Amino acid sequence: MPTWNSRGLRGSTLEEFINRTNEKYLESHLALIQKIPTPITPINIEKESRHITLAYFEQKSTVDYIGAVQGIPVCFDAKECHVDTFPLQNVHAHQIRFMEEFERQNGIAFMLIFFSHKDVFYYMPFRDLKVFWDRSEQGGRKSIRFEELDDRFFFKGHSGLLVPYLEPLQTDLDLRD
Repeated sequence: MPTWNSRGLRGSTLEEFINRTNEKYLESHLALIQKIPTPITPINIEKESRHITLAYFEQKSTVDYIGAVQGIPVCFDAKECHVDTFPLQNVHAHQIRFMEEFERQNGIAFMLIFFSHKDVFYYMPFRDLKVFWDRSEQGGRKSIRFEELDDRFFFKGHSGLLVPYLEPLQTDLDLRD
């Protein structure tokens, strides 16, 4: 069973940026997006602070966020990358299956990748993620190169929104029509 310890805080800055963006979207009545907590079972808890210092994951998580944007069901996972190559080992088969089923139910699934060394975000539609995933499963590259990504889905924070992902979501919707 996988365990959690202080290394589990990786990506927490990205998560906080997305959470703040989601609060702004909610205040503007644009979207209702919830962070999905990963269920854990504590093993060690510091007595004074009551902080969990060691735990194991009870079950596999699905995605990081789920909700609705103007009546459209959406789900997405968020990942941070420090180099120009995104390793597909950061995505799990159960997440791919969940996103695939979500889209089968007419929802929109995607992944947000923050390329921290370039200070740029990338919105990856599930259909693109699936192409890279399938390539990997068939013995091809086990990663996605920065230059393979669609320029239409890169974005940066602006206007008080740290991760304004509704803009590339609209591009995704336009391309689906």
